[in-house]
Amino acid sequence: MFENDFLEACSKVHPAVPILLYGPFTLGLLGWGLYTGRTTVGMSVLFVTLGLLTWIFMEYSIHRFFFHWEGKGPITRRVHEIAHGYHHKYPDDPQRLVMPPSASVPLALLIGGLLWLVGHPAQTLPYFIGIVWGYMTYDTIHWATHHHTPRTKWGKELRAHHMAHHFATPDRNFGISNRWVDILMGSGGRRARRPAKEASRQHVRPGEGSVVKP
Repeated sequence: MFENDFLEACSKVHPAVPILLYGPFTLGLLGWGLYTGRTTVGMSVLFVTLGLLTWIFMEYSIHRFFFHWEGKGPITRRVHEIAHGYHHKYPDDPQRLVMPPSASVPLALLIGGLLWLVGHPAQTLPYFIGIVWGYMTYDTIHWATHHHTPRTKWGKELRAHHMAHHFATPDRNFGISNRWVDILMGSGGRRARRPAKEASRQHVRPGEGSVVKP
């Protein structure tokens, strides 16, 4: 991906890194918040759930509107290639299936910093943790859809959903940890849409008088 050896190394990561990096940190942060009284169990249950839901929509929006935005110039197209284009060219590269810390840590610091400025730690602390847990779930599921054979109906359907995005309809199926957001946003499906006129159009075969539907 990069000619520079340092940048190339920073773009690769073992799939276990997000869990090992953010799991102990967020559990410790939540335990500290509960122990010091900065948040409560009730607030944590509510706002961790809201954080998870927020990440689901962040995941969809980032994937659809940033990862698949190529722009018109060489710089924006290079950004697209680094952010997501490489993954579509080499979807089974095991070292580039989860977000590297060089990208996830700045994003976590940005979100955490903004929430810290908002204040109200009883709500924002578990909300931040919920977002991070949502991200960890997303990265784990994304790795699994590429390198794990699902055994459950849910897993098989989710894998088919994501593989269709890679190999059939890259302009659809943007949800990775779920399918329902694509259903909600009308961007789901495994086949490209055809205009109604084209789908209903009829034509006559050369030399035949019968009308045949395509």
